[in-house]
Amino acid sequence: MAADAQDLSKVDSAVSGISSPPKDEKTVPAKKRTSSSAPGVMNVNDLERDGIELQIAKETQKLNWKLNTSPSTIDDKDVLKKMLTTPPVKKIDLHFPLGLEVSARNLKGVTIKDALDAIHKQFKKKADDELENPVLAGFEWDKEESWTRLVVHQKKEGAAPSSKKSKKNKGEED
Repeated sequence: MAADAQDLSKVDSAVSGISSPPKDEKTVPAKKRTSSSAPGVMNVNDLERDGIELQIAKETQKLNWKLNTSPSTIDDKDVLKKMLTTPPVKKIDLHFPLGLEVSARNLKGVTIKDALDAIHKQFKKKADDELENPVLAGFEWDKEESWTRLVVHQKKEGAAPSSKKSKKNKGEED
């Protein structure tokens, strides 16, 4: 009988040996990845804490991009690769005058394309006549109002910005 008990204990130890490693793997907590953010890319809240001011890429004012069209329709594709702000940030909120706010995110630094993609996502289902000011005029950083967001400026037309703001021409098409 003693031999039977030894055989059983050998079988038991073999079975427990196989099943224990997966249990150990599951109990190890997953580590948060930090390597995906690029060096030099800041958190906008850290910039505010340290008093570092943002500079916005001037190219955004010359895009004449319609908010309800894809950013890929822009002629100068190189502009889309440029950082939206200096220093680059991981996330920035884009605030519209009527209250809408969208966030542009990129762990390697928010580019102009990231900002336009975030805006386009909100406006892609809108028809031209639903938008009062359908063209992007640029962004403004007002540290007095909010350090962590950019104000989005819009205008009526792309190539020739109109100086008149009369509503009688609103229904007419060129």
